[in-house]
Amino acid sequence: MQPDPGTHAARSRLPNVGTTIFTVMSQLALEHGAVNLGQGFPDFDCDPNLKALVSQAMAQGHNQYAPMAGLPALREAVAAKMALLYGRRYDPSREITVTAGATQAILTAVLASSQPGDEVIILEPAYDSYLPAITLAGARAVPVSLDCQRGFRVNWDRVRAALTPRTRLLILNSPHNPTGAIFDDSDLLELEGIVRDCDLQIVSDEVYEHMVFDGQAHRSMACSELLASRSFVLSSFGKTFHVTGWKVGYCCAPAALTAEFRKVHQFNVFTVNTPMQWALARFLADPAHYLGLAAFYQQRRDRFVQGLAGTRLRPLPCRGSYFVLADYSRISDEPDELFARRLVTDFGVAAIPLSPFYATPVDRQLVRFCFAKQNATLDAGLERLARA
Repeated sequence: MQPDPGTHAARSRLPNVGTTIFTVMSQLALEHGAVNLGQGFPDFDCDPNLKALVSQAMAQGHNQYAPMAGLPALREAVAAKMALLYGRRYDPSREITVTAGATQAILTAVLASSQPGDEVIILEPAYDSYLPAITLAGARAVPVSLDCQRGFRVNWDRVRAALTPRTRLLILNSPHNPTGAIFDDSDLLELEGIVRDCDLQIVSDEVYEHMVFDGQAHRSMACSELLASRSFVLSSFGKTFHVTGWKVGYCCAPAALTAEFRKVHQFNVFTVNTPMQWALARFLADPAHYLGLAAFYQQRRDRFVQGLAGTRLRPLPCRGSYFVLADYSRISDEPDELFARRLVTDFGVAAIPLSPFYATPVDRQLVRFCFAKQNATLDAGLERLARA
């Protein structure tokens, strides 16, 4: 008897993966008319000059495939930015690749640098794409918890303890989503000590590199000769220029790592949309377009954190990114996912619970808010949160 083709199920490469919490909470917010402070995207538009450059690119006929690695002009602009900010000159032709956003860059870097049976260390709470990328590579994720008692700083002794002969890769994220923690010079020194002693590569997710507050500087892996020699440094034009829907990012890495990265990239997306690359290359030429971003978002952080003082939520320190965690223990002792759902249904504000950022959920009675919103949106959310 032949099997019914309508009932045949594919063998899943990600059997434990369902709809992300970000999609769930955004849909819930839509259904209940809630103020969406959950999913991390701005509710304001990008610079009109950037949109005009895209229109100009299309009108001038820049509508066919770009080179696989990205338009040379954009790679050169990225190289100039990295040299200006971090003192490292990447070769645009051999060491910079334009990607379809940072999520694609993360998956590509993991696939390019890990094999079945390898171990990949991730620091939890962790952005939700890291674990599936490791699973798709056939590697094994080794979670190491950040130190929540010290503002979610990295406990480097825990990282050292997690190293084995099978450890191939370490995924880092600073400024950190979801906690807002950042690396400082001591973190880079600790990491250099680890890298000297083992054959370890790094995927450094630096998409919030321009959102570091209170006069602090972003400590990129590119700042260190040793760390840069082992690292895929990833960033996102979508985050930097308020165009998350464009899905354009980039990867900077030494030539040998880039060669492996591009082997995967060319069969993953091959290349990235040409008009946006053309526009971004010209827009990036003026450093003012990204150098003012920290002050722009710090104003929103301060407005939101000060507004939380009028609620029973207690904000945790946010040193970077456009997210802030808040403790809701003075309101409820519910698990964070239940509380986040009730925050939408009863009070009309969407947030993201922290527990889904762990491979094995850990409930710390914390939710994440995104303050990449118009002031009016933040104020409306705060007014509703004051009733909770």
